Amino acid sequence: MPNFFRTSNPALNPKAFQGAVTAGEAMTLQGTVNKTGILLILTGASAAWTWERFATTGPQAVMPLLIGGAIGGFIVALVTIFKKEWSPITAPIYALLEGLVLGAISASVQASFPGIAIEAVSLTFGTLVVLLLAYTSRIISVTQKFRLGVIAATGAIALVYLGTIILGFFGVHTFSIYGSGAIGIAFSAFVVIIASLNLVLDFDFIENAARMGVPKYMEWYGAFGLMVTLIWLYLEILRLLVKLRGRR
Repeated sequence: MPNFFRTSNPALNPKAFQGAVTAGEAMTLQGTVNKTGILLILTGASAAWTWERFATTGPQAVMPLLIGGAIGGFIVALVTIFKKEWSPITAPIYALLEGLVLGAISASVQASFPGIAIEAVSLTFGTLVVLLLAYTSRIISVTQKFRLGVIAATGAIALVYLGTIILGFFGVHTFSIYGSGAIGIAFSAFVVIIASLNLVLDFDFIENAARMGVPKYMEWYGAFGLMVTLIWLYLEILRLLVKLRGRR
């Protein structure tokens, strides 16, 4: 498998398109863009509904939605990764479930920090547009060193998060990276940068997959992989903004 298929996104890994080249109707960039738009609309609609529930009935009403969306979204994501041909069905379901999570979290944070949700949304889509333009104009070149650097940094972040969870079970808490102090803000800013750079790897991966002529259903899978990164980026931007607001 060519080296350009290396990415830190668990959905868009080197095995994702292995053996998927087809002689029939093939994946296209425009088709993937269209599918991504559909998933964004579904996520937004689900999030808006959850937000409305929070506003009308209170936080206790959305907690089951948050938990159910998180667990269901994780399960559906795993199914999608291992059964790529199911992605035309599972990707929209994933988007709806993640919308429940994003709506609940956003509404909860918004209650404490008015206006923060729209700031996070704007920064997320702004980052997406800027990086897409930078990628298509080749201002950013996806070299082998670039890929390895982003993948290594993403892996390190995952290990840090996993380590803090494990330590938490033993009563050891590392509040410095989660607090609103200088260390916490610097850590969140670093994570946002790495999450953003993962978008560039996703663009490159999808472009090369379309060039290879993989099956049409992989447009949904490519859109799903991009959504995974966008959701991560949004949550990390939201976390960073909360820390910055907390210092005021």
